Amino acid sequence: MTSSQIRLGFDSYSLRGFKWKAARLLEFAIGQKLDSIQFSSLDDFDTLETAYLTNIKDQASKARMTIDGGIGCICPASKSWSTKNGTPEEYLARGIRAAHALGATSMRCYMGASADRLGAPGIEACIEATIKPLRAVKSLADDLNVKVAVENHSGDMQAWELRELIEAAGKGHVAANLDTGNPMWVVEDPMTTLEVLGPYTVTTHIRDSVVFEHPRGAAAQWVALGDGVIDFKKFVARFIELCPHSTMQLENITGRPPTVLAYLEPGFWKAFPKARAHEFARFVELARTGHPYMGFMVVEDGANKSSENDAALRDQQRRDLERGFEFARKTLDVGINWR
Repeated sequence: MTSSQIRLGFDSYSLRGFKWKAARLLEFAIGQKLDSIQFSSLDDFDTLETAYLTNIKDQASKARMTIDGGIGCICPASKSWSTKNGTPEEYLARGIRAAHALGATSMRCYMGASADRLGAPGIEACIEATIKPLRAVKSLADDLNVKVAVENHSGDMQAWELRELIEAAGKGHVAANLDTGNPMWVVEDPMTTLEVLGPYTVTTHIRDSVVFEHPRGAAAQWVALGDGVIDFKKFVARFIELCPHSTMQLENITGRPPTVLAYLEPGFWKAFPKARAHEFARFVELARTGHPYMGFMVVEDGANKSSENDAALRDQQRRDLERGFEFARKTLDVGINWR
């Protein structure tokens, strides 16, 4: 397999400011000559009726596009869990059935967020609480041929923790949604994440970052693909070896300021009591050789919210995503439909 055989697409959250539904998101993807799209939330759809979802599937098929499905938090112990979704088992089942109707063979979900690493019940309890509903939907996932792809999400798990979760839940029907931006918040080099989770990966969130040294440790910020410090040529070469059947979905999240990772302060490590020194050393080296982002960026600022700022953020989301497609194609040689 070569990089030109990797399917290129995007996650619907990348264009969150537009509040588009599935048909409009798919129209955008077709216009960009993409190979795939991930609908990462059931809220992307007007309805979950089979006829509606099948119509979305048929439109994608005509454009030679594949679809990855998605839902949100599935851990009842997580601070991110919402009871409006019913039980985790019900939520997973609803997502799996929707993914199947869309013709998807994977459905992204996540455990929680960084807040789960501190305080009760703790990260290990959250992992255990996530394994139970994942095991419960095995028969349904197998029958409908949909892999449940758990994301390393927003500071919840380091890669080795997610790997252990997948193994415990059942790697026959549970897989990984590999995110390359979230490793920053768990002081992990995205190349480490790929090495650990690559063999389990069926779909992705591809995002670039800058990371650089800071008096308290390091600071990191998400940027458009190609604007960061991650060696994506090296990443793609290894990606082909480890997960050749996975889609490469860009999840563009720009507009957020740098975050300080205060790992030189003892309190930081309360959240990572079992962190692995050799993996952390790789992150430290990435920060040592990295640099801040010096380009222009509109920052999401709730305190100064206005229609003008919202419009600028929407423009930035679309522009940075399209720049990411261009970088993926011209520099990484990724994508099929555009050729």
